[in-house]
Amino acid sequence: MRCLRPAEHLDDRSSARWAFDAIVAALAVAVAMPDLFHDGEGPPWVAIAVLVAVLAPLAVRRIFPIPVFTWVLISAVAAGLWNDNIAADLGLLIALYTVAATQSRLEALTAAAFLEFAMIVDTVRTTDGSWWHASILVSGLVGTALGLGLYASTRRAYLAELRDRAVRLERERDQQGELAAAAERARISREMHDIVAHHLTVMVALSEGAVAASATSPERGIEVMRTVSATGRQALADTRRLLGVLREDGVGDPGDGALAPVPDLAELDMLIARVRGAGLPTSFEVNGSATDLPATVQLTVYRLVQEALTNTLKHGGKGTRASVRLRYLPGEIRVDVEDDGDGAAATTPPGGGGGLIGMRERVHAYGGVLRSGPMGPRGWRVSAQLRTDEGEST
Repeated sequence: MRCLRPAEHLDDRSSARWAFDAIVAALAVAVAMPDLFHDGEGPPWVAIAVLVAVLAPLAVRRIFPIPVFTWVLISAVAAGLWNDNIAADLGLLIALYTVAATQSRLEALTAAAFLEFAMIVDTVRTTDGSWWHASILVSGLVGTALGLGLYASTRRAYLAELRDRAVRLERERDQQGELAAAAERARISREMHDIVAHHLTVMVALSEGAVAASATSPERGIEVMRTVSATGRQALADTRRLLGVLREDGVGDPGDGALAPVPDLAELDMLIARVRGAGLPTSFEVNGSATDLPATVQLTVYRLVQEALTNTLKHGGKGTRASVRLRYLPGEIRVDVEDDGDGAAATTPPGGGGGLIGMRERVHAYGGVLRSGPMGPRGWRVSAQLRTDEGEST
């Protein structure tokens, strides 16, 4: 039965708890002891032994609350019928308090009802005249023990809930930190992919152009190599700019460009000029007027165009031409990047790797839609629609 199971594990009990419960049991015996000498006779050794046998189990009352209460109640009633001088009232109240403090409310009320009935019957039996005055006092003592036990139980449950809530909050905080770190790693990964892939692709295209031009026009080859050098320096500057925000101390030379502003729409002309210099003829068209777009939206559009043109450089093939169109509409901006190259027939479609995933993550962050795919027999299109009238939606 559940009531016979230990309410506490013996291994978890300290010496102080054992000593405290033993002192409580001894106190209950000491309080009841003077009534044994009420008749003025010699020491009633048998009655003392019976009293000790009735109240000694209080030393394990918090381990077996219901069995101890049952034993004390039944044995106290039997001892009282045998000897009226044996009064274990304090022990009974302590046992009731323990049941109320450690067991369910139903079990506590049941124990209080049995104790109330037994004590009132004993009061009526041992009191001559105004027994009801004593009954009121007895009922008050039973109610006090029950109330204190229920209060202790409620307080213990409240403190346990607070501890459990604190543990949950700490666990949730750790999980939120891990999620934030994962999101930051994904953001840095996208930025690094866009920066490194674009600049390296441009540098490869320029280097191949320099090799081809050096045979017929050394001056042109030198000029192209200077462009390669400038592109490499730009890649280093962009990388420093990205990694600069990761510094914990925030200390750096303000002039080294580590914390320079992130790219925006104003730098699209420079981006397209760099792509043209790498050998990809690219047209740029803007429809509508740009309002005050958030810096994050401008960065998303910039990275989207950069990634799409980088894929065209990789997969478009010779003679490819590209076009970039921006359309500003109420509450949104639309971006279309198209080319007439061989990307549709390439073994690995443009953006088929991490670049496409990164573009979609960026666009979806603003409630937008990204579409990419081949155009007819030749060419590739990347189209995006971003909301600009609200913050991030996901």
